[in-house]
Amino acid sequence: DVQLVESGGGSAQAGDSLTLSCAASGLADHIGYCMGWFRQAPGQAREGVARRDSDGRTSYADSVKGRFTISQDNASKTVVLQMNSLEPEDTAMYYCGVYDAYGGRCSFREDFYDYWGPGTQVTVS
Repeated sequence: DVQLVESGGGSAQAGDSLTLSCAASGLADHIGYCMGWFRQAPGQAREGVARRDSDGRTSYADSVKGRFTISQDNASKTVVLQMNSLEPEDTAMYYCGVYDAYGGRCSFREDFYDYWGPGTQVTVS
């Protein structure tokens, strides 16, 4: 079974940095997967934050461009979200998701993602 487990959330002050990690297990050994980070604030819909295509291309929500960086260790199937210059508006539950795009371009469409982690809370004050 595929399992995703996020870690690294917590409380931070505005301007601080946090690093989120998502460890994936049970994925087949090929590099066509899309791995993405999403977040959901109370009372709001879940939104895509950052994603990484299997060829290394990355995409970000406008609200986090220049502040967040997604990276991936293919060997360990771990995807990392480095969050700098945090703002109170970044407060949300953060989720990682994965789906097999067979090497194609990835998407922020939630219905494309087959597996999700349980989430990790980020609170910025």
